[in-house]
Amino acid sequence: MSFTLRRLLFGGALALWGAAVFCYPQTKLLVPMDLEQSDHLKAYGGAYFALERGATVDWLLNYRGGSFLADYSDALVAELNVRGVSFERLTAAQTAELYAVVQSEERNSDVVRLETPPTIAVYVTPGHEPWDDAVTLVLEYAEIPYDEIWIEEVLRGDLDDYDWLHLHHEDFTGQYGKFYASYRNAPWYIQLQALYENEAEKLGFDKVSEMEKAVALTIKEYVGKGGFLFAMCAATDSYDIALAAADADVVDRMYDGDAPDPDAEERLDFKNTFAFTDFTIEMNPMVYEFSDIDVQPNEVGAEQADYFTLFEFSAKYDPVPTMLTQCHVNVVRGFMGQTTMFHKDLVKKSVVVLGEREGTDQVKYLHGNYGRGTFTFYGGHDPEDYRHLVGDPPTDLTLHKNSPGYRLILNNILFPAAKKKKQKT
Repeated sequence: MSFTLRRLLFGGALALWGAAVFCYPQTKLLVPMDLEQSDHLKAYGGAYFALERGATVDWLLNYRGGSFLADYSDALVAELNVRGVSFERLTAAQTAELYAVVQSEERNSDVVRLETPPTIAVYVTPGHEPWDDAVTLVLEYAEIPYDEIWIEEVLRGDLDDYDWLHLHHEDFTGQYGKFYASYRNAPWYIQLQALYENEAEKLGFDKVSEMEKAVALTIKEYVGKGGFLFAMCAATDSYDIALAAADADVVDRMYDGDAPDPDAEERLDFKNTFAFTDFTIEMNPMVYEFSDIDVQPNEVGAEQADYFTLFEFSAKYDPVPTMLTQCHVNVVRGFMGQTTMFHKDLVKKSVVVLGEREGTDQVKYLHGNYGRGTFTFYGGHDPEDYRHLVGDPPTDLTLHKNSPGYRLILNNILFPAAKKKKQKT
């Protein structure tokens, strides 16, 4: 069914949204997020849909996989049906019993109220396709709106308009992903380099690497003022490297026309970074790696044994990491990327580890605070494409409706909507 036809069919129901809520003041819709859910990913879009229309949504942390509870309305029922999302209608008595169970002192569960849909920006090069990046792919699938922004928009202050920012797999060191050795003669690589160089010239920067540092510092200011930052794959470690190298040239001449500083390593300032410390940069321009932060394929081992475990946090005392780890399973299949995982000994002590490979020093999922904002780093490229290579076909999320790895991304989408104070009903 097309998007337009769907809106025609259910337009009347949407118009009655407010009236429907008052018709059923004591009735709730429970969207379970355990194994009974038919489409976990679309369920997040359903929650966002409700928030967009002025409803509140209660996130039931650690209850049936992190379920959602909202006021009944015909419009929400229609939307969930169209999206193929499983839900249950609860009576007033059932709702009261549910709240009592979830907020019981004997259970590691709680209620967090979602009130305002976050405004979402994706930092991405012009002309990309949604399937180039797991976040844009799942936003499209879940039907959650977002805006695309790039360098000029960031530097002119447009981030102030957004609650949540995702860094598409950007290379903030200005080395174009360090694809030089393998792809320097490929048309897409040549076009990409020209795009960045033209942007740097337009904005008055002598080099792309200097422009990238300016962007990284602007994003840091955004987080410090209260922004929510999410990054995957190479946008994680390359971002921190750019912050550490704010006063050093770590880029070789084929990328910016001059040699790097001979003492570049000594000039790194780890006080400037978000998540990582004491790392060593890979200075060889022919090596497809940024630093020793990243876990190498030979360290990961066999694909069949690549899983990471989500930590369990206290829902009542640590609601933020609890929100970010809501899932219907606690062991998640791993996946590779230019930056696949992070070595734990290079992670700052102030950073919360959300997921790691048990028995190793390999960390997959991180969260931390900076100023009034937060950042979350998630290693790997595509949770349902184990070895995503240049030119691979896009992932079809209709085949992965219950993907635990993609659920973790969507936890981060709804996180900024949460009211931090525990709700009592």
